Amino acid sequence: MRTSYGKQTTLGESVRFSGIGVHSGKPATIVLHPAEADRGIVFVRTDGEEVEIAARHENVVATELCTMIGIGGRTVATIEHLMAALAASGVDNVVVEIDGPEMPIADGCSAAFIDLIAEAGLRRLAAPRKVLRVVKPVRLEVGSAVLEFLPFDGTRYDVTIDFANPLIGRQSYVLDLNPRTFGRDIARARTFGFMADVEKLWKMGFALGSSLENSVAIGEDRILNPEGLRWPDEFARHKTLDAVGDLSLIGMPFIGHFRSYKGGHKLNWMAVKALVADTGAYEIVHDAVTAREPAGGILQAAALAPSRD
Repeated sequence: MRTSYGKQTTLGESVRFSGIGVHSGKPATIVLHPAEADRGIVFVRTDGEEVEIAARHENVVATELCTMIGIGGRTVATIEHLMAALAASGVDNVVVEIDGPEMPIADGCSAAFIDLIAEAGLRRLAAPRKVLRVVKPVRLEVGSAVLEFLPFDGTRYDVTIDFANPLIGRQSYVLDLNPRTFGRDIARARTFGFMADVEKLWKMGFALGSSLENSVAIGEDRILNPEGLRWPDEFARHKTLDAVGDLSLIGMPFIGHFRSYKGGHKLNWMAVKALVADTGAYEIVHDAVTAREPAGGILQAAALAPSRD
């Protein structure tokens, strides 16, 4: 059976969004522009000298509390919520102009970006969409954490978290990714943090813009947000949202089953590197054609930036 994965897409028009960075606490504005086929998702810093940074795993420079990409010392942080919304919406090519070093956090999830993409609409391009299909298992074990990619006829995220704090505990969520399931079940799941860690984070320069409007705050014995949780398992859903964004740094959609136990930004990135480095573990498919990427091809992980945590 021959399967077509369709044509590439971009946005129908440019759209703008403003807010503050959850870690920097500074105002930030992004403008999403339509882009030509095979451009991918690229971020352009417009403050000072313009620098274009492709949203790909080889450009990751830090994974402390968020995913940060950069080139030549110019960086963009907290990209995962927008990246998840683009991936779930099936957007292949976009130029993201940003006027500072960190994405606006909105209300701590992807919902605002899903709405932004809906406002812009999608435009189909003539070029075929490339898709990475997992053909053999790839497994990463770091301490008690385990992440793996498995062959699967679809795109499935199977995420389990396990916290000692009883307000979170052990939670699991399974998502078969498509625009409907992401928008309904995942997009509104918010980032979260422990109030006991706040002063330490402030000293490190993180969480300066965090508030009950954009984060779930976990106290000693209760959730501090007056409205409570959006779902009983909102924590696992948010970790699933993060995984969708982080795994989009493969540079194209993937067909397979991603399983994660005690994962996070750093381990998601490490799992992507492990997958793309094993050229026998995947094939690239497009318009019902299957093609192995040659050495040095689009998915070779030749340049691997270090993580700071």
